Amino acid sequence: SSVLDNINFSVDAGSKVALVGQSGAGKSSIINLISRFYDPVSGEISINKQNIKDLNINSLRNNIALVSQDTIIYNKSFLDNIKFGNLKATDKKIKEASKNAGIHDFVSTSLNGYNTIVGEGGNNLSGGQKQRLSIARAILKDAPILLLDEATSSLDAETENEINKALEKLTKNKTTITVAHKLTNIVNSDKIILFNKGKVVDIGNHEELIKKSSLYKKLYNVGN
Repeated sequence: SSVLDNINFSVDAGSKVALVGQSGAGKSSIINLISRFYDPVSGEISINKQNIKDLNINSLRNNIALVSQDTIIYNKSFLDNIKFGNLKATDKKIKEASKNAGIHDFVSTSLNGYNTIVGEGGNNLSGGQKQRLSIARAILKDAPILLLDEATSSLDAETENEINKALEKLTKNKTTITVAHKLTNIVNSDKIILFNKGKVVDIGNHEELIKKSSLYKKLYNVGN
């Protein structure tokens, strides 16, 4: 059986769109399809009217930055880990991105500063530090399309607040698609797309959906 069924929505360039719905509703699958981790069995995804299947996969992914709850950390230095967002970046740019992501202080006070080896899987980093590293990469990449998949899901409230500030800087002037479980984070979205069991059941902004959708209202109230 298909995870998603008859999905149809558009995202305006430079706008902020949120995908919401209960666990297993198909939200993260959309993120995976846009990044072409898999291709749809039928239908198509287009960017600027071009089917993404017709784009070179590298050029597609160069235009997308992804911040997810599963940050891949390499057994290399902080510098190398952050530079993964843009291999040509200068050290100055890397430090700038780290400051904007709120991880510079932590890195610079580590044993060997930016040359400190992070360790396999980043096991000695907290969830918040991994997320910040992922945000620093995305800032450095500066791609026009930004995908945020449950980017603050495993964090305590204080860390989440700080990371949301970093994300605000990151999302400026970008086309942003956010999968969020805490709906307070997405009330300012231009468009909210409500999923249920693999289908889009409603689309609107926060005010509209609170008025017309009992499912949205329920999800919103649960999170607060």
